[in-house]
Amino acid sequence: MKALVLEKQHVLSLRDFETNQTVGPNDVKIAIHTVGVCGSDVHYYEEGRIGPFVVTEPMILGHEASGTVIETGSAVTHLMVGDRVCMEPGIPAPNSRASKLGLYNLDPAVRFWATPPIHGCLIGNVVHPAAFTYRLPDSVSFAEGAMVEPFAIGMQSAAKAKIKPGDVAVVIGAGPIGTMVALAALAGGCARVIIADLAKPKLDIAAQYAAVTPVDVSKTDLVEFVLAQTSGWGADVVFECTGAAPAYRNLAEIAAPGGAIVLVGMPAKGTAELDVVRIQTKELRLESVFRYANMYDRSIELIASGRVDLKPLISGSFAFEDSIKVFERAAEHRPTDVKLQIVLG
Repeated sequence: MKALVLEKQHVLSLRDFETNQTVGPNDVKIAIHTVGVCGSDVHYYEEGRIGPFVVTEPMILGHEASGTVIETGSAVTHLMVGDRVCMEPGIPAPNSRASKLGLYNLDPAVRFWATPPIHGCLIGNVVHPAAFTYRLPDSVSFAEGAMVEPFAIGMQSAAKAKIKPGDVAVVIGAGPIGTMVALAALAGGCARVIIADLAKPKLDIAAQYAAVTPVDVSKTDLVEFVLAQTSGWGADVVFECTGAAPAYRNLAEIAAPGGAIVLVGMPAKGTAELDVVRIQTKELRLESVFRYANMYDRSIELIASGRVDLKPLISGSFAFEDSIKVFERAAEHRPTDVKLQIVLG
């Protein structure tokens, strides 16, 4: 089968690749239809590594996927050949302490697509555990199915925030994750969300959604804007989704007393400056997010219900044969692009 292979930093190829996967009793084989291009895929392409995960051998990219079941294992009963599905890309050790506690996203042994040395899903078909494969309702397209993975991060963020009905939230960063965090926060009960970024095209996309107020921080002071919008009180929840170190400095000023700060983005150097004294004097709750756990079912239900519409975030769909060009475009980091997708089906 042909696959999109990261040979090494800055070198991609579209070539035949043998993965030697067999369908076990609890597995399904899936013909891949749509795969989203994630920032981590692009980072591996540009840098050849993310933290301790280094590309030392050719690796298939892609982890945001949907497709069709073409074979089921002997013990699989909840899925059938022909089912349209999306797949959770991180597979933990089933008997690990993290898994038993329901924190399987934190399992040190988790095997995550397109994270060295695990291959991703930009290939004709994959074998995947049925337990981490989810049927798509008829109302959810393959394109939306491939958006469940990043939306699950938004859902995890909203859950960690412990949102109360009527809360006001601030989201810093209007990229794919930031906008999905905003949508998840609204679905979770927020009355409105203020979303901040430097890129006006991304803010314009986020502003299409009801109850989302965009703020261009290149022209407007975010702290002053939030305080003006909340009668000087601050936001009940602040989500940091950029990982940009300067964004961390004013998080405590934006948050209301007794509110919450949720760290979603990751600083490139692993460190950022937080005003600890202000966090303490306001008794702010500090939460953090690493991927997600037990969020796929809820994400699919929200998309299927129509309450969350992710279609405006899809900036373009491209043929598998153009995969290399798609990654080259993604590496340009165009402000008008939110989510690019590759279609194999």
